[in-house]
Amino acid sequence: MFHKMMAISPFLPLLITPAGLALTVFMTHRVFPGSQGSGIPQTIAALEPGQFKQRNKLLSLRIAIGKMFLTMLGLLSGAAIGREGPTVQIGASIMHSMNRFAKFSRHDMDRGLILAGGAAGVAAAFNTPLAGIVFAIEEMGRSFDQHNSSTILMTVIISGITTLALLGNYSYFGHTSETLAFGREWEVVVVCGIAGGLLGGVFSRALIEASKRVPGRVGELMKERPVAFAAACGLALAVLGLLSGSTIYGSGYGEAKQILDGTDTLPESYGLLKMLATMVSYVSGIPGGIMAPSLSAGAGFGANIAHFMPSVPEGAAITLGMVAYFSGATQVPITAFVIVMEMTDNHEMILPLMAASFIANACSRLICPAPLFHTLSENFMQKREDQVEPKAAEAKSPEPKSEQKPEENQAEAERGPVQP
Repeated sequence: MFHKMMAISPFLPLLITPAGLALTVFMTHRVFPGSQGSGIPQTIAALEPGQFKQRNKLLSLRIAIGKMFLTMLGLLSGAAIGREGPTVQIGASIMHSMNRFAKFSRHDMDRGLILAGGAAGVAAAFNTPLAGIVFAIEEMGRSFDQHNSSTILMTVIISGITTLALLGNYSYFGHTSETLAFGREWEVVVVCGIAGGLLGGVFSRALIEASKRVPGRVGELMKERPVAFAAACGLALAVLGLLSGSTIYGSGYGEAKQILDGTDTLPESYGLLKMLATMVSYVSGIPGGIMAPSLSAGAGFGANIAHFMPSVPEGAAITLGMVAYFSGATQVPITAFVIVMEMTDNHEMILPLMAASFIANACSRLICPAPLFHTLSENFMQKREDQVEPKAAEAKSPEPKSEQKPEENQAEAERGPVQP
């Protein structure tokens, strides 16, 4: 629908995008609090042992409904977001809410159901069941307990069957048959790994810094006037859209597929502009994920590298660019190569994908030592605590018994009682 509106005039996003992002942030704060961002940090926060009482505020059916509605509203407005991060929080919210309708052991309620719901969200969004399981273990459940394995496997299987029933068996980006001959062609693995890792590290570091207290007038605007700040982000996004020839809007699925198929007419700067558009969309405060946009930006970077290495199959360089940038941005290298392998249905590229993914992860940590989603989760919970503490302190503070200053009280004590 957004592209149909944009067909009327490429300048229409200058009006639609700021208004849409402002409306989305307004509804996020007023109607569906807790649904902002990708949803993965909230799910990770809910898995922490000390957050048992806060889980209903982070994972609920209300938040799941809001996440679906507001993510679609963001896409309708042209935001450069994906649906994969939100489906993690949606899946975790649905599974967490199941304990109201059935009796599970406390252990399953605490972690197993949330992990399984998040895994199902990734598996259903990309039709990548292996990636869903790996993501749950590698990113969300870093202290993975073997007891949860059957819960996660069963939920992913049911999620996969449901996806097959609704959409059929499909590969997210179709089938690619590109391969790399071992030897000189593997130079592109190192180049893509280093470039994608460094760019992904910059992206990750920028999001982490933006999630903290930003100093100056920009930080004041983000905190005190979030709706106006979202409108400003929408205007910046529309300007990036004009610079890119209206190619940076949405999840980037269509553009990435065009790059892989060799039918693209995208500008050379597409990868960089998509990265900036994803940053702007995320810091605006709207619900939306970064996985699909990161894969699309990585495809753009891979196409840039392929132009400088004509002896390497172009499709292979693009695929390696996707996995390297995705791994650098999220710092989940195993999930990165599994998800790209499943999405492109190319098992012959598994070794190059693995190598590029781990090289990118190592390079990303040089710029951003802390993993993205876990750090965003910590910053998110810190902001919630900062909002709760002033209210608690105000409620507990006793009313002053006297408006007199300490000096006046001391003078009265020295004079003694007043005689009638």
